[in-house]
Amino acid sequence: MKIALLFSSKEGMAKSLLRFPRDERNEEGEEPPPDWLAECDSDETIKAVQQALQRYHQVILIESDEQAYLKLLAERPDLVFNIAERLSGPNRESHVPTICEILNIPYTGSDPLTLGICLDKSRAKEILSYYGIPTPKFWVLEEKEEIPADISFPAIVKPLYEGSSKGIKNNSVVNNRKQLRSRIAEIKKLYNQPAIVEKFLPGREFTVGVLGNYPDLEILPVVEIDYRELPAGANPIYSYEAKWVWDTPEKPLQIFSCPAELSAEIKAKIENLVRETCRILRIRDWARIDLRLDENGEPNIIEINPLPGILPKPEDNSCLPKAARAAGYTYDQLINRVVYEASKRYGLVLDVVESHPRAIFNPAKSGGTYGS
Repeated sequence: MKIALLFSSKEGMAKSLLRFPRDERNEEGEEPPPDWLAECDSDETIKAVQQALQRYHQVILIESDEQAYLKLLAERPDLVFNIAERLSGPNRESHVPTICEILNIPYTGSDPLTLGICLDKSRAKEILSYYGIPTPKFWVLEEKEEIPADISFPAIVKPLYEGSSKGIKNNSVVNNRKQLRSRIAEIKKLYNQPAIVEKFLPGREFTVGVLGNYPDLEILPVVEIDYRELPAGANPIYSYEAKWVWDTPEKPLQIFSCPAELSAEIKAKIENLVRETCRILRIRDWARIDLRLDENGEPNIIEINPLPGILPKPEDNSCLPKAARAAGYTYDQLINRVVYEASKRYGLVLDVVESHPRAIFNPAKSGGTYGS
């Protein structure tokens, strides 16, 4: 099979930003925030995915820049393996799937509508709330003067449509209106978008990887984020500081445990919420979903990631690969499992399934070792 790997590299997206200075920050000559490229793919990740795909397929590398449409038009791959986050705008994760649909090229992962809904946290939460899925109470605020009277504290303040902890710092948990106004103004200045303010839940936090398509979903082992390893006085959130300042190769933060120690009741509730979220939001092929326990110990959905991070090294603390390894998958198997799920949806013939069945299936379930 001829597969085009569509990615958003840090270097490529930085060049695109320089070519198209569209916001007030660039016009004024100000530097973007330090986490501006946080969701872009590292060279290491691009190479690891390429190598995984090349075990069984012909692979073409395409940067998700302004030339991507023309390159896809010329190459006409059998399938696009999409990890392209793009850089700016509320629909940036939908750009590549939209191009694929224009060109009638099959692609991995969720469709443009689902990707757009999940990136806009308020839209995703509105839909989940309609279906009775628990999620923290929230407010969307454009300006610091808009603060409604019913906001309770503590609260957490985030950019409305960002991921990878962009715009979430240790001071994103606020305890009064003065702190809240300051964070809203900062998000508006740095990210040029509204803030979403959520009730801050005090309980344990988890993230759950999913493979497959509803109703045939594989819920991977639950990952818990243990904030007791953070420096003294730090807020219990996976902030910019926790990801990029306090967690270093020389002194990694051991804050993830997988499988998480859970009672049978809580585990079942978490898995049911994840399964229902995938069904309601029509998530395809793979995802990672974040949850947190409220003051009553009940799990709430706090974030949906239909384009999950897939850093290849175990020490990188990338949660979907971590959960997949706990389930018995190698990194290469995880990547090729996504190809399999997408191909099955489109009715594509995959010779690799017949010749190398363990390329895509969990060795713990199918027996043997990878690559035999």
